[in-house]
Formats: sequence, structure tokens, C-alpha cells
Amino acid sequence: MIRFQPIYQMRVWGGRELETSFERKLPNQEEPFGESWEISARSEADSIVISEGTWHGRTLTDLWNDSSSRSEIFGANAPQGDRFPLLCKILDARNRLSIQVHPPAKIAAEMGGEPKSETWFIAKADPGAEIYVGVKSGVTRSNFEAALKDGTVDDCVHRIPVSAGEHIFIPSGRLHAIGAGLVIYEIQQNSDTTYRVFDWNRVGMNGKPRDLHIEESLRCIDFEDVEPSMDSAVGTLICKCDYFRMEQHSIKNLEEFNAAISNRFAIITVVSGAIGDCTKGDFFIAPAGSPLSEISADAKILLTTWPAVA
Repeated sequence: MIRFQPIYQMRVWGGRELETSFERKLPNQEEPFGESWEISARSEADSIVISEGTWHGRTLTDLWNDSSSRSEIFGANAPQGDRFPLLCKILDARNRLSIQVHPPAKIAAEMGGEPKSETWFIAKADPGAEIYVGVKSGVTRSNFEAALKDGTVDDCVHRIPVSAGEHIFIPSGRLHAIGAGLVIYEIQQNSDTTYRVFDWNRVGMNGKPRDLHIEESLRCIDFEDVEPSMDSAVGTLICKCDYFRMEQHSIKNLEEFNAAISNRFAIITVVSGAIGDCTKGDFFIAPAGSPLSEISADAKILLTTWPAVA
């Protein structure tokens, strides 16, 4: 089990749910923390191994770029590239996030950004919580632009009530926002490019309005993505895209856990129960071809692995 030090990010829409629901010790006692980057290989936020053993103290980027650890941890089916391709987060939305879009690959390259597709798994939802995904029926680019001018963009976005345990894939180009009162486990491409098209007329942490990216957003939004619904699992499979495969499993013992991993590289998210000393909200990597031993296992988990691994 390879565990990493969480990297906490303050956000104007965040709160203290990471502290209250997951018993985390946040960096200070006052500020709103909206994100915990659990597994990250970015220059500005590179995860450090905290579990004891061979890799203690090394960064995720170091493990990825070292030929011996890369093979041992990430397996033969790991994609090529000089950067670990996924980013795993916990999001605490006490207030609504901006209405936004992530650029598809072709457009991202043209604009100097990074494409980002992601899956949201609803870990906790307050009564009445909802997400904003896609456009409402009848909304065109033309009347969306008109709504931008008169401040009624939220009337153009499709809303979905959500409950804990549900999930949805957010491909690049899909207009979206997370509503208030939600805790979400997010698995995404390793990208931090977001174009905000509307931010509820609020100010940021510095007391000034946050930047909007109207032109960029309009280039990226898929206006044919009309009123999508939450996704449904097919057996244990909840998402398979070009970037990752995501499954959900109910584990009663260590043998069932190792059978679920089946010698694959896996990022594990504990939804409930415990795997060893990892409990609700904890993330860890199970190296490829290395069955866990001498730990207890009784939990509901999310398992993320490479898309080429069935």
C-alpha cells in the first residue's frame, strides 16, 4: 500500500468538511479548504509517499520516471509519457462552483491548455444538493451568449438532484458545475485547465471578482450535450474512458480484495469500512502484481486502473 501526503487547496467555495467528515488535520483553523489532492504529479503539487518502506519520502513523479519503480508499481500496461497521467481529489463544495468547461484535446492544444475529462463519485450530499451538467433542451450558443449578457446563464444549464453513491462522467467540452453541499471523489486526467463562464457574481479569496474565460469557454462548450443524466454501473464497472477505468467493489476480506485487483495497478479510494489502516476518504496505490498481505479488509471501494486493463 503506497499512501501519499494530501495536498490541501483553499477555495472560496470550500469549507471544513475534510476536517469534520474525514477527521483530517487542515493547515489552519479558519480558511475554507475546497480540495484535497490525494494523488498528484504536478510541478506545483507533487505527492510525497508517507507510507513506510522502499518508497518512503519519494514523489509520485520520481516513482513514475524511475524505470525500476515504474515497472514495479505501475505495471506493463501503464501509458507512455513523462508525467503520471491521472489526478485524484476530494472536493468539498459548501457553495456552488463556477459554471465552467474543460477544453477538448484539439482545442486545448490550440489555446495552450490541457484537456481534462473526469468522473465524479458523490461521497456525501446534503438534502436538495444538485449538480449542473450540460445545457437545457432548446439552448443554443446564440441564446447562451444572450444569457451571459443578462446574467441568466444558470437558467441555461441542466440541473440534476444527486445522492451519495451516484456517479457521472464529465468529458472535456461538457458544461458543468458542482452545487453546494456536496463532497465528491474526483478522478481526472492530470490537468488543471478550467475555463469559467459564470461565477455567480462573487469575489474570490482576495476580495476581487475571479477571472472569467468567456471566449475560451464558448469555443469549448458542447451545445449538443443536452440534459444528460447520471451514469449507471454495469456490474462493477462505473466508467471506462480513454484515460482510466473505474470500478466499485464491496470487499469482505483480503482474499476478495486481491481478487478484485487481480494483479493490476490500482488506485484505491475507500468509500466506507477499512482496508488495513485506510478508512473512509483515504486513497492509496496498490502496485501491479503485488497482492496485499497481513492486513484486514472489509470495505466498499472505488478501484481506478489503466483503461487497457480489463
